[in-house]
Amino acid sequence: MPPTLLTHDWAMSYPMTTRSVPVARAQVRRRLTGWNWAGDIEDAALVASELVANAAVHAKVPGHQLWLRLQELENNELIVEVSDPVQAFPEPGRQGPGGERGRGLRVVAALAEELDWFLRAELGKTVRARLGVPG
Repeated sequence: MPPTLLTHDWAMSYPMTTRSVPVARAQVRRRLTGWNWAGDIEDAALVASELVANAAVHAKVPGHQLWLRLQELENNELIVEVSDPVQAFPEPGRQGPGGERGRGLRVVAALAEELDWFLRAELGKTVRARLGVPG
């Protein structure tokens, strides 16, 4: 089977702070609206913001930023990637103090067709979610 071609590709870096989350969410909405993406833009914005939040909270390293990348494939699927400088992958559903943490990856896994991660050769890891379109 030939590789799926990209229709659109966009990436941006953000500071490692939770203040980046609403900015990233708004930029994902704007980008996907501009692309006329056929999938659920609110679900995609939620997936991106959860992955950005996880990186900002769990992978903060002084002097480093996180990267958000969106790729629309020719079959209209969307790849959402967030890269950070830490190699460890947080476990989905593992709650932190107070019970408020640990839900983000479960939300992403529920909305995405696929959720995976890989180590980057230069530094850290990338968490990738693949979202489909209805029908």
